[in-house]
Parts: sequence; structure tokens; C-alpha cells
Amino acid sequence: MGSPPERLLHRDTAPGDNRPRVRTLPSFVWALPPIALLGVFFLYPLFLVVQQSVRPDTGGTSLQPYSDVFASEAFREALGTTVWLAVGATAGCLVLGFALALVIAFVPFPGGKAVAKFIDVFLSFPSFLITLALLFVYGTKGMANGVWTDATGAAEGPFQFLTTPWGVLLAEITYFTPFVMRPLLAAFSQIDTAQIEVASSLGARPARIVRRVILPEALPALAAGGSLVLVMCLNEFGIVLFTGAKGVTTLPMLVYSKAILESDYPAACVVAVVNIAISVGLYGLYRVVSRRVGA
Repeated sequence: MGSPPERLLHRDTAPGDNRPRVRTLPSFVWALPPIALLGVFFLYPLFLVVQQSVRPDTGGTSLQPYSDVFASEAFREALGTTVWLAVGATAGCLVLGFALALVIAFVPFPGGKAVAKFIDVFLSFPSFLITLALLFVYGTKGMANGVWTDATGAAEGPFQFLTTPWGVLLAEITYFTPFVMRPLLAAFSQIDTAQIEVASSLGARPARIVRRVILPEALPALAAGGSLVLVMCLNEFGIVLFTGAKGVTTLPMLVYSKAILESDYPAACVVAVVNIAISVGLYGLYRVVSRRVGA
């Protein structure tokens, strides 16, 4: 019987090779802990949501909750509102983010590096904080309306858009634009400036340089940032809630309304399942597009 250290070693060695080999665990064993954590904290709650969506209050298992929800006007309006807000915010973020990233990356100005670093900090801000800031500026009792009423003596200011869908759109564009700028700035940092200098020396105008040199390099970053913003806008809850926009009900807001205000948990779970399916489908589409762009 060998000493304790020797018992930990595996001496299945080749002839003439006296070096001990340490026993190693099979690779699948190392995958078990993360899989278990994923199952407990994500897959199991998701399973409960799907299970509840097919269990109406009358008992049993049925697709009746899906039929009821799909037939309701509230769901169709919420779905339409969610889609157009997400698409509109994504388009606004792509245009504004691309323009701002161009300025920061290629137009020298004092404090440019500080602005680029601030974008990284901005990504950590909660969405309701940006909405609250907009309320202080453009809200019914905000600074802009206060200046107007003080100057004109009017009973109320002209800025009443923040509680409309356009206010939600402005808040989402304001908050999510840095999520497009961050990958764009990383992509711009990889562009060889010699290409831009050569194009400029050949007489190419700035717009042509952007279109022919910079934009092709930025397409993968635009696809990544835009898809991320689209999925996040589809699932955004805090911005819609904090703006207090009347008549603006998105799918996350409908889940909150069905579950908390109406205690209709099967309907809430149906809406949640639809929201998850849309998000996963868009992510799959993004993966396909990103592979084609990368190729």
C-alpha cells in the first residue's frame, strides 16, 4: 500500500515512462454545476410560467387562456404599441448613435476621450433615472414649462408630450442610444485611418468617405447594437411606467396589469410567453444576420 500522495496519482503509464499522472474528472462533471444553477434559477421558473399559461382558473389543462388573450383588443393594442415603439426607438438609436459615434471617433474636440468614457458609465444607469431626468426638464411641472409660464404668465406650458407615446419614444432613444454607440466606437477604433486619409487626398467628400469607407466597417457593430436595443425595447417596463404615459400599454405593462391589478395569472403568463417568444425569435434572426454580415 503506497503512501497517501501516491494513492492520488494514476500510474497507468507507457512502458519505460515512470512519471505519475494525476487523475482527472470527466469533462461533463464540470458542466453539471452551471447546468444545475441554470435549471434552478432560470429554466424551472420559465417552465412554471409556461405551465401556468395553459392552466385556466376553471382547472385542468387547456389553451383557452391563449384564445382569450389573442381575442382581446387590449392584447392586440399592446402588441402593436410594443412593436412600433421598439422599431421606432431602434431606428432613432441607430441614426443618432451612428452620428454621435462618428463625431466622437473622427472629429477632434476637447474632452472627446472623457465623453467616450462617460458612455461606458452611462450604460450602468437604470432606465428610470433617465426618465426621471426628462420629467424634471419636460414634465408638466418641469423646468421648460416653468420657464414658459414665468415668462408668459400662461396657466401651463406647451411641453405636454412626455405623457404621450412620443414621450416614451424620446425616453427610450435617450436611454438606449449609448448601447449602439459603444460597439460602434469599438469598431471605429479598428479602422485604419490611412484609408480615410487616402480617400480624402483623392478628393472624396466626407459623406462619400462615411458611405464607402466607414459604414461597411460599422455594419456588424450596427447590427449588434441595433438588435440589442430592439430586444431591450420590447421588454422595457420602467420607462413606460415612469413617464406615466396615458393609453400607452406595452406587453410588459400588460403582464403587470394582468398579474398585479387584475390577478389574472393565466392571462399574464400567456402575454409573458408571447413576449419571450418574440424576443427569442428576434435573437435567432440577429444570429443569422450577424453570421451573413460577418461572412
